[in-house]
Amino acid sequence: MENKRKHLELIQGIINRMSSNSFMLKGWAVTLVAGIFAISAKDADKMYFLVAYIPVIIFWFLDAYYLKQEHLYICLYDEVRQRGEEEIDFCLNAAQYDTKEEYTKCLLSNTEKWFYLPLAALCTGIIIVTHI
Repeated sequence: MENKRKHLELIQGIINRMSSNSFMLKGWAVTLVAGIFAISAKDADKMYFLVAYIPVIIFWFLDAYYLKQEHLYICLYDEVRQRGEEEIDFCLNAAQYDTKEEYTKCLLSNTEKWFYLPLAALCTGIIIVTHI
């Protein structure tokens, strides 16, 4: 049973890292958008404000990638959990669970939409308020 426990701990560590990366990306996205608005407030050029959408889009796609990886390793965890002790091989390859639809599902998941869409809406609101 010790090998199974160790293998599950390894997979759980990967899942925790993916989750932590996703959380940090959200923090960086907010920080960069706020920084862009602070810098662009000095110069009233409308094009500076549009740059705020770039980190929102880039971090949304990157965050979806980490969420996809997290889901793949959760599938691997579930499979290893059901294996017998003699079947444990310490394989950490979760690519076998990857599907073409998985990334799109993660990109449009509630956790992603309800963070990045309001952030983009906030950017739009600030642009409208400052340029009217």
